[in-house]
Amino acid sequence: MNLRSESQPGGRKSRSSFVATPDRWENSRSSAASFASSAAMGGRKSPVRKRNAFKAFLRAFVSFFSSSSFKPEITSPRPRTTRTLESPYATPSRLSHSSLRESRKGTIHGRDSPWQRETGSTQFTMEEILKATKNFSPSLKIGQGGFGTVYKATLDDGTPIAVKRAKKSTYENHLSVEFQSEINILGQIEHLNLVRFFGYLEDNDERVVVTEYVPNGTLREHLDGFRGNFLELSARLDIAVDVAHAVTYLHMYADHPIIHRDIKSSNILLTENLRAKVADFGFARFGINEAGVTHISTQVKGTAGYLDPEYLRTYQLTDKSDVYSFGVLLVELISSRRPIERKRELKERITIKWALKNFQQGKTIQVLDHNIPHTPANNLALEKILELAFQCLAPSRQSRPSMRSCAEILWNIRKDYRELLSSDLLSQTSHQRNLSISGDET
Repeated sequence: MNLRSESQPGGRKSRSSFVATPDRWENSRSSAASFASSAAMGGRKSPVRKRNAFKAFLRAFVSFFSSSSFKPEITSPRPRTTRTLESPYATPSRLSHSSLRESRKGTIHGRDSPWQRETGSTQFTMEEILKATKNFSPSLKIGQGGFGTVYKATLDDGTPIAVKRAKKSTYENHLSVEFQSEINILGQIEHLNLVRFFGYLEDNDERVVVTEYVPNGTLREHLDGFRGNFLELSARLDIAVDVAHAVTYLHMYADHPIIHRDIKSSNILLTENLRAKVADFGFARFGINEAGVTHISTQVKGTAGYLDPEYLRTYQLTDKSDVYSFGVLLVELISSRRPIERKRELKERITIKWALKNFQQGKTIQVLDHNIPHTPANNLALEKILELAFQCLAPSRQSRPSMRSCAEILWNIRKDYRELLSSDLLSQTSHQRNLSISGDET
């Protein structure tokens, strides 16, 4: 098993034919009070049947978590430790002829382009990396993990980059496999909500991955309050939609299906306008692309607290393992709690169990981050997000929705949330105007 520890079928489209935006998904349901459940359950049902179906699901969910087979506390894990629309694609048509140059792999780079460099698989030289990182200066270090160290650097053309350098002293065979897998997968994907890959270096015992630099830290840092103001619920909804679009692209629209295997808040980077980008493909692997094949038998990799328990138990990997991790992320997003809260009392230590208990007892509001105000719009969105999260967390993968369904449901939740916010603001403005008129008359 390879675990990270966190403390505190059908036809497929070419990647070039699908560029998801936050408003990409079609909307055929506008009722904030009913659409999420019917969409996830796969059809329109009567209110009574929907409630009974969801209650049956919750009973199975509770039974699973109360059984002895569920042990989310991994006893011996291996520690391993970015809103406006803007296109991330630098295409030749957008660059002047004089500003183009070819990389060693035929990738086009534009000095005058606002994107600076196109996604590609450039093989950098050691000299370029040393110059960009100022000989791996400690002052440029922005992250540390089991794989190695991450530095913020700048290329000669002014492009800010993130340089992930593998640890030499612990460079084992499995890390070499992860490195090759990561650069192979990164070189084949391109999406607004995925961190862009610029290239790599493999020179003797040096292993380096070069990606775009995303300036606003990780989602986890924002939830912990380390990046200034806490995130509003509207921003959290946008982030959830972004991540759902990114993972849907990996599962359905990449040239070959990809399973990320490590969806978590510390792998979600945020831009300055809170655009979310999924990062870290060290555990990612190509998924199922053959008719009749239901899963991949493979070694378990992931992070404690986010791991699909069915995958952990059977060693059978499917894209629904990412869906499970996404469910954990949704609970984390609205509560700001880590999946495993080691310093809390036992009944609150496993966040998804704590959230489910409150949901069942009609105390859903207690799950909401205390920094988010209790308003009709926030409370309704909270209820619907939690309902989707628990469907993603179903014990059996067959009971979980697809990532595309998750994205559609979240799009509708956000749409209705915005409409309710607007109506609330309009109502407040009207009320204040009436009070003002009444005061003038007296």
